[in-house]
Amino acid sequence: MNTFTNGTPASGIAGARWVKATASDALNECVELARVNESEVAVRNSRFPDGPALVFTRSEFTAFLDGATRGEFNNMTV
Repeated sequence: MNTFTNGTPASGIAGARWVKATASDALNECVELARVNESEVAVRNSRFPDGPALVFTRSEFTAFLDGATRGEFNNMTV
């Protein structure tokens, strides 16, 4: 199993299938996600597709999604 560290160039994650939310704006500015192996998810900025990726374990990302679903980060966009 390949493991990746934070800051790995997103373009260097071979076989990654990046997914963007359908709600991204007209300039395609969005966060994109890719499952990079059985236990990790990578996140990149769609404006910089070759830039660094942040890599999270499945449990870390699940905790983030739970918090987002509960509205814990809503103040970040105000």
